[in-house]
Amino acid sequence: MGVAEIYAEFAESEARGVSPVYERLGSFIATDPVLLRLIPDQTQPQLLFGVVRLLGGPVGDPVAFRDFTVGRWPAIEAEMRQRATQTNEPGRCAVLLPILASLPQPLALLEVGASAGLCLYPDRYSYRYGSDTLGDGVPVLESTLTGIEPPATRPEVVWRAGIDLNPLDVTDPADVAWLDALIWPDHLHRRDRLRQAAEIAAADPPLLVRGDLVEALPALAAQAPAGATLVVFHTSVLYQVPPSRWPSFRAVVQDLPGHWLANDIPELVPDAPPAPDDSAYNLLALDGVPVAWTRSHGQAMIGL
Repeated sequence: MGVAEIYAEFAESEARGVSPVYERLGSFIATDPVLLRLIPDQTQPQLLFGVVRLLGGPVGDPVAFRDFTVGRWPAIEAEMRQRATQTNEPGRCAVLLPILASLPQPLALLEVGASAGLCLYPDRYSYRYGSDTLGDGVPVLESTLTGIEPPATRPEVVWRAGIDLNPLDVTDPADVAWLDALIWPDHLHRRDRLRQAAEIAAADPPLLVRGDLVEALPALAAQAPAGATLVVFHTSVLYQVPPSRWPSFRAVVQDLPGHWLANDIPELVPDAPPAPDDSAYNLLALDGVPVAWTRSHGQAMIGL
């Protein structure tokens, strides 16, 4: 898929109805000859947009974005080479929670592709599912459930750890600034809950290990305490991993005790059912069995 197709598809399937700013910007790039000549093949829109925002560039005006990007391209390109899209969206806990709460308690959570580990605290956030609320603190994570009953309780978590090729430190302002830059510019509510979730994680930082998701997983899983249900989970991670590595990861995670909870690309699950519509969805699966379709930031969950 060429650069024009990547940005047109992003605008149409991911940003439409979710971020007017990024829908407009993606559509502009898809037809702009200057940017199409500049942007390397397979560059993820979220990575480019995040780096431009990190460097203080404009994203609300496509022409101003083009002028800034062309004028600062060496710095932008250098920044993109050393970074990856590490969106650490705590809102995704809202679609993980119904499954986590249903498993034998207490839980030992191990997140693959953990970024700064903000999704490792589902027991400490509050939730709103329509008129149903759970918890009384902040952040409050909202989601629309269709065909799924809202959980009655939050899980009991006694151990939390994560693996990432480049784990981020939630106590480091520079790392938090990168997480902030990855939030879509018109999502002010997500920026607020990032700050709130970061405060929770900084008060009790998780165990984060730098490593490959296949090679580092068995040793870290072995550290989970006896008597707790191990849950290896990931959200929107496998699209960054070469498909040739998926079978190895699947084999390793299925060989571990406990459960595997994937909220990720549907291609990871053989014979995945058709998505509800043309919007971008993750497929939530427990131990390889599809459970629900979810939107990328946890804002909706549609049971199967």
